[in-house]
Amino acid sequence: MLIYLHGFNSSPDSFKANLLKHHLETLGRGAEFLCPKLPWRFSRAAALIDSALCSSRNSSVTLVGSSLGGYYATYFAEKYGLPAVLINPAVYPYRSLGNYLGPQTNLYTGETYVLRAEHVEELRALEVKRITRPERYLLLTRSGDEVLDYREAVEKFAGCVQRVIAGGDHAFRDFAHYVRGVADFADVQGVRSRAQSGAAGGDDQAYDIMPP
Repeated sequence: MLIYLHGFNSSPDSFKANLLKHHLETLGRGAEFLCPKLPWRFSRAAALIDSALCSSRNSSVTLVGSSLGGYYATYFAEKYGLPAVLINPAVYPYRSLGNYLGPQTNLYTGETYVLRAEHVEELRALEVKRITRPERYLLLTRSGDEVLDYREAVEKFAGCVQRVIAGGDHAFRDFAHYVRGVADFADVQGVRSRAQSGAAGGDDQAYDIMPP
C-alpha cells in the first residue's frame, strides 16, 4: 500500500497525489492507494496518520510525503520501520513555517484558520535527528525549489537513494515522469519487507526513477 501525505495547505486533491493514484489504478491496484486529508493542526495531522498506519499494519506500507508531508513521512518511517519516498521534503518546518504565521486559506478546500507560533512548535515533537536505515528512503528533490532549500534535504538524507534534479520548482510540476519510479521503489521495498518477515519472494528487484 502507498500512503501519500500531502503538504502544508494542500489536500488529497493535489496533482501529485492524483498522478500516483491514477498510476496505480491503471495497474488495477487502486485499492492500494490512500491519501488522508490532514488537518492543519500539526498534532492532529500526526494523530490521524498514526491511526491510518495502525489500521494498515497487516499490509506492506510505503509512505510518500511531499513537502511537509515528507517531514511527517520521515517521522513515521522511523517510528514504524517503514520505507518512504520524500518529494521536496521539509526538513526544518518549525523554522520555515514561522514565515507563514497569521491568517491562512487552504487553496484546495477553502478552509481558513490562523496559524500561530504555538501551532508550529508542535512540529518539534516529530523531528527525527538521525536516519537509522538510509536504504529505506528515496529522496526526490529539485534544485530550483523556491520554498525550501533542497540542500537541507540532501544533507539530512545522506546515504539514501537520492535524485537531485536541476531546476524545477517546489510543486515538482513534472512529477508525472517519476510516478512509475516511485511505485517501483515501493514494490521493491515491499518485497524486502516480506522477505524479512519470512514470506516468499525475497529476491531484489530493480526499479527505475524516470529521467533526471
